[in-house]
Amino acid sequence: MIKNAQWISDFVHVMPHFKALGMRLMSLGDATAELALDYDPRLIGDPQSRVIHGGAVSALMDTCCGLAVLCHSSEPKSTATIDLRIDYMRPATPEEAIQTRAECYHVTRSVAFVRATTFDEDLTRPVASASGAFTVER
Repeated sequence: MIKNAQWISDFVHVMPHFKALGMRLMSLGDATAELALDYDPRLIGDPQSRVIHGGAVSALMDTCCGLAVLCHSSEPKSTATIDLRIDYMRPATPEEAIQTRAECYHVTRSVAFVRATTFDEDLTRPVASASGAFTVER
């Protein structure tokens, strides 16, 4: 378990968008985080296909990446997204939860680099992948 896990857990649970979208914290590890988002009809992007909107997927990925930065052993006090590239590989399956796992794989004095993958219940085929850069405030 990471040193500041309780602080990060408390922090994420008071973030308005985290609560509004219904995100769930699955795990925090050494420079890693996992979040889930249950299927919710309010998050549908296309009424015909009933697929979750890409904006909800990107919010989940961005939040998860930021948490992975906060979980880094350098213990940053805050972070913000500088750049986040998301590649959507396929639509999430309607009526299924999605889950993102992010890893902060390199930190400089002021920038952290993160990658993430999102899956639905089919864990063999990603829904989206992301790579990004985040500020590091000490």
